[in-house]
Amino acid sequence: MASPGQYTIWIFSLPAATAALAITFMLIAVATQSAQAQTLTVLHNFTGGQDGGSPNSGLTLKGENLYGSTPLYGGFGYGAVYQLKHKISNWIFNPIYSFAGFSDGAHPAARMIFGPNGTLYGTTTYGGGSGCSGYGCGTVFNLNPKPTACSAVLCYWNETVLYSFAGPPDGSGPGLGDLIFDQAGNIYGATMNGGSNGMGAVYELKPKGSGWTESVLYSFSGSDGAYPANGMIFDNAGNLYSTTIGGGVYNRGTVFELTPSGSGWTEKVLHSFQNSHDGANPYAGLIFDQSGNLYGATSNGSNSGGPPGGGTVFELTPGENGNWTYTLIYSFNNFIGEYQCGPSSTLAMDGAGNLYGTTVCDGVNGGGNVWELTPSGGSWTYTSLHDFTGGSDGENPVCNVVFDSSGNLYGTTLNGGNLSDCGGSGCGVVWEITP
Repeated sequence: MASPGQYTIWIFSLPAATAALAITFMLIAVATQSAQAQTLTVLHNFTGGQDGGSPNSGLTLKGENLYGSTPLYGGFGYGAVYQLKHKISNWIFNPIYSFAGFSDGAHPAARMIFGPNGTLYGTTTYGGGSGCSGYGCGTVFNLNPKPTACSAVLCYWNETVLYSFAGPPDGSGPGLGDLIFDQAGNIYGATMNGGSNGMGAVYELKPKGSGWTESVLYSFSGSDGAYPANGMIFDNAGNLYSTTIGGGVYNRGTVFELTPSGSGWTEKVLHSFQNSHDGANPYAGLIFDQSGNLYGATSNGSNSGGPPGGGTVFELTPGENGNWTYTLIYSFNNFIGEYQCGPSSTLAMDGAGNLYGTTVCDGVNGGGNVWELTPSGGSWTYTSLHDFTGGSDGENPVCNVVFDSSGNLYGTTLNGGNLSDCGGSGCGVVWEITP
């Protein structure tokens, strides 16, 4: 099984760390004021113990509770899934599953998703078998709370592995992108590796009896894109959309569409990134606005400082004959001159059409930031909501953001927090920003 350090470096080339012990936490948050008059509150400091550590995925909000995962640490060292339960003005942290690193999977790195049956679904990047050089090729799993009340200190949920990937020609490494369900209850996702050509694949899982059947819908070959690092989204016609971090005309990544037909799925590249003004390497997935326009982000490239660039935010507008028009919305500065400093996760849009996201290591302190883009008169105004310092507020937010009904933002950081944990880098935090 891959070591935790290998896993984190493979994805982001950012520091990971070691461990201390924690089980269940009652947290009274400590607020700090950012320079932009937003209030950032740390809801949980990860310790690298039973609670996990170094979260590189965002959160899912259900009711007043938050759910997430960490690819490292936990009870067995192979990652954990957790719940933050909101109770009055406090947050109670509960680990709800720890991966053992073998048949049940290892290193979950995508957001947890609630399925139609109200239970949690997710993926692991490794585990699930002996393929992929013995590390396992990853899993799709389901977590269900225990049917009876639990009085133990740790009340883990029941895990069921829905599918274990086998590697080429099957997919491998599904751990980064969110899952999505169609109206029939089928699951869709992407694997960063595997497929017929070893460059990633899009797959579907259909329930069958008491199990699930997997089908590879499309395998990437290079010119059509390579290495999809995020999940899929549907349009109203049932077409799928997402991004690849490599491949395309310039080998800098693509935005693509998959259209179903009687004989399978047809892929079309909507945009090939050039590592110029348009950006490069879109680790982030896509979202639609109400008019059917696509929005996304790239981790590298820009028109404001040259390679490696700080990344971009872009819009793709549908036109005649299935063509799409690319528009640059914003280019980030790269303050520390390293790759993958820009946005690495899918954007969020509020009801007013404002865009929100994070950068991994941009911001005035080089520790990443949370930002907002506001449309006005055909242009966009950029506001940094919080610049992470690398201290108690966290560092390197590689996650998406999520809203609650009051407009508060929630997310995680990969590092920072309590710097006495995880080898001095901190094990990351869960944060809240209130306007």
